[in-house]
Parts: sequence; C-alpha cells; structure tokens
Amino acid sequence: MNKSTYFTLLITALMLFACTQEEVTVCRNDPPGFLIRNVEIIDGSGAPAFAGAVRVNDGLIANIGDLQRCDGETVVDGGGQTLTPGFIDTHSHADSHILEHLDALPVVSQGITTFIAGQDGGSPYPLADFFANLEATPATVNVASYVGHNSLRSKVLGEDFRRTATEDEVAAMIEMLKSELESGALGLATGLEYEPGIHSDTSEVLALAHTAADAGGRYISHVRSEDRWFEDAIDEIILIGRETGMPVQVSHIKLAMKRLWGSAADLIAKLDAARAQGIDITADIYPYVYWQSTIMVLLPDRDPTNREAIAEVLDQIAPPDGLWMTQFAPNPEYVGRTLTEIAALREVDVITAFSEIAEEALRWEQETGEDAESIIGTSMVEADIGELLLWPHTNICTDGGIINRHPRSAGAFPRVLGRYVRAQHLLSLEVAIHKMTGLAAAHMGFTDRGLIRQGAVADLVLLDPETVIDRATPEEPDLISKGITSVWVSGELVFTEGATTENRPGKVIRRLMQ
Repeated sequence: MNKSTYFTLLITALMLFACTQEEVTVCRNDPPGFLIRNVEIIDGSGAPAFAGAVRVNDGLIANIGDLQRCDGETVVDGGGQTLTPGFIDTHSHADSHILEHLDALPVVSQGITTFIAGQDGGSPYPLADFFANLEATPATVNVASYVGHNSLRSKVLGEDFRRTATEDEVAAMIEMLKSELESGALGLATGLEYEPGIHSDTSEVLALAHTAADAGGRYISHVRSEDRWFEDAIDEIILIGRETGMPVQVSHIKLAMKRLWGSAADLIAKLDAARAQGIDITADIYPYVYWQSTIMVLLPDRDPTNREAIAEVLDQIAPPDGLWMTQFAPNPEYVGRTLTEIAALREVDVITAFSEIAEEALRWEQETGEDAESIIGTSMVEADIGELLLWPHTNICTDGGIINRHPRSAGAFPRVLGRYVRAQHLLSLEVAIHKMTGLAAAHMGFTDRGLIRQGAVADLVLLDPETVIDRATPEEPDLISKGITSVWVSGELVFTEGATTENRPGKVIRRLMQ
C-alpha cells in the first residue's frame, strides 16, 4: 500500500468515526428511551416555536434542544412537522363509553391525551369504582373527573327533586361530596339547566362549593342559563368564586340567544372585572355555532304545552331549520331531520310539532325509564365564538363523547387549528396550542403535564399545521380529523397513521390531596 492510499483510508476512517460520534453518543438512559427530532417544538406556554428535538425516557420528557441520538435509542423523524404537548379536553362526556371503547378513537385522533369527566353536574358514582375499573383496564388516554352535583342530588332526593333541598339533605350531599373528593375528584361540577340541579337554589350550591374549596378543589359549571337569564347565571358563578375563593370555570361558554348576539365584549368585560377583584374565573369553549342537549332544556318550566314559550324558543334560541333530532326513541326515523322537516311529515306547524314530540318523549321516558330524545340546536354566531375564543382565559374543549352525533366529539381541536388558526388567522398556532395544553392544564390544576419541559409527563402530539383540519359533520359525525400524525401518552404511541395502536397507557389523574 503506497502512502497516498494509506492516508486516504485513514482520513476516510476518521471522517466515518467523526460522523458516528456526531450522531450517536453514550447516554445514561435506563431503560433506553426514544428521540423525536427534526420537529418544530411548540411547548404549550404560548412562546414562539423553535426547532429542536425531544428525548423521552421512562414516560417522561428527559431533554429538549439540539440533541443527538444515544446509543441504542430509537429515533422518530418528525419530518419538519410540529410537536406539541398532548391536548387536554377540560369538558368531556367520553366517560359514558370509555370502558367499552378503550381505544377512544374520536378522542385520541384529535390529539387529546387527557379528558375531564363529571361534567354538566353528572359524574360516575362512586368515582372510586369508575377509577378502579379504568386502572384495571386502562384506555389510550388519561382521565380525571369532577363530582357532579346532579348525581349527588339524585341520590339524596330521588324522585322528589322538584324543590329546594332541606338542610339535612344538603348535609347528606356534603358528606357524599367529601367522600368523592377523597377519591381524587378535581372538585364540584354543576349543570344548573338540567334536572335535578335546576331546582336547587344558590345557597345549596354554595354549601357544596365551600366543601370543595375546603378540600382544595375547583368548581366548573354549565351555568343556570345560557340564554334567557344568562347575565344572572354569570353573576351566580362569579358569586361562587368570590365566596369560596376557589377557581371557577364557565363550561362551554356561549351567547345562545339572538338578543345576546354581539355582546361578547360586554361578557368579557364582566369576567375581567371579576378577575380584577381577585376572582379566578375562566372558561372553556368549543368551535361550533350549534350545541347538543335535550329538547326539554329549552323549556325551563318543563311544560311542553306552553306554546308561547315554544314560540320564543324557535324565534330567539333555536330556529326550526337549525334544530334537528339526534335521538328520538318513539320514532327513530326522525333522527337527522330538522324540526321543519318533522312538522311537514306530521302535517302540523313547527310549534305543534315541537310540543307533540316533547310530550311523546316524556311519555316514553315515564314508561320505560330510559332517555328518549336528544337534539342539536343552532343558537350562536361565529363572531361571538371568535371573540370569546380570543379571551386569554378561555381554553378549548369538546363537550363531546365517544358515541355522539355532534361533530365536536371527533373534530373540535383540529377545527380550531385548521379554521381559526390557518384559514382565518384569528390566533397564532402557538396561542391555540397554549389554549389546548398549558392553559387547560393550569385551569384543571395539573402541574405535571400540558407543557414540553424537562420532567413533564410525555403526553405528546405530532401534527402537520398545513393540513390539520376537522372532517366530522352532523351527517357524518364519526369522520376523524386529518393532520394529526402521531400521539403519545406517557411516552407510548397510541395513535399513528390514522389508527390507534394496541397500547393502553392511560392513567387516572387524581387531585393531589391537601
């Protein structure tokens, strides 16, 4: 071998050694983790995105920055896409079917890694059993829960609930609440437009709220009215925040009546004034102009024969063309049809049709003891949604479930990213992600997730900001979204290439006891 060939081989070997040293380093990772690199990182704090890599080890975020692969470490190439914390759904009804659908596809396909149950005043009871079942057979996602006021009230008052509770009954609810809080519930949830909570007075709610506050809990509420008496309902939740000193959150905040449209600025001013007084009031929101509930929630007096009240509903709250059935046990053929279409089928006017189907549903429920109906109603306008979404103290939610006719169940989070960020430029990607992650975590009292930072739980989402979009519609509510590439929960891959994996690393998140 001549000297020229020798030096050429030597230089080549040194270059190969240098390249190897650049790409593989010796790390003290036990067990070996994995590295997600070639990504734009949005850390959930609202700070600008930055290029880098994230190392995950033993379910936690180990390092962030300009990282090289460790010896024996798996590498995930992000392809220049965006890596964010896992999304936190602060108002969900996925608890209703999570034990039968552990893959939680409509949830995790949106990038949601944690959902909060026990909403609108209804929670699994007892929570200890629900939590035990989830720990015995984990899901893809994490679950936390509030205690539902309506659940407690139903247990104590039974069928005799159309009245205020006595002192002894309130005391009984308080003892039940204490037990549920000891199981790790986040706090108290009310649904004051629904039975039986609609019949409670503020003093009853306050007594329970004080109990939750004393335990270090929080309060979240579907307020007493989202339309006719909305201002009074907001005053009530502000009062609860002032009297108890604990954080209070308005569930799925909305202006759901014509007379309220365009008054988002007034609402925000009232909330900001409360915050200036030291009241920790926040809100969550879903990005749709229509909601889902029952037809009877539109009638506070629960009288389906009150034609004047029905006429007001159809004029001011939910027009007949924008109100359609998602469940109707007495006649399933009505599902998917608007009230206008149902009235035409019955050959009656829309007020009569509303009254008749409400009465038929009530009879069905009385005879069978089963829920008979649900509806989707169009009551909001986009301008108000946008303004409320921009409030710095509003985070994103779905208000959806796993089996549900409302497209929010499969599309709420990607809808914000695709329509309000990319298409409308209403808010930046960093701010939107903050509202889905770091802000949502803060509103729920979580300190170990919601941010990409060293030591945090490795709940992560890889997404393409150029393509992410919702696809679910009222006609096809199960269509999963596009642009969510991969989802990890506690460092385990649970969703990729449009499908869930076999991994079920979801955990029960309990409130830390004081």
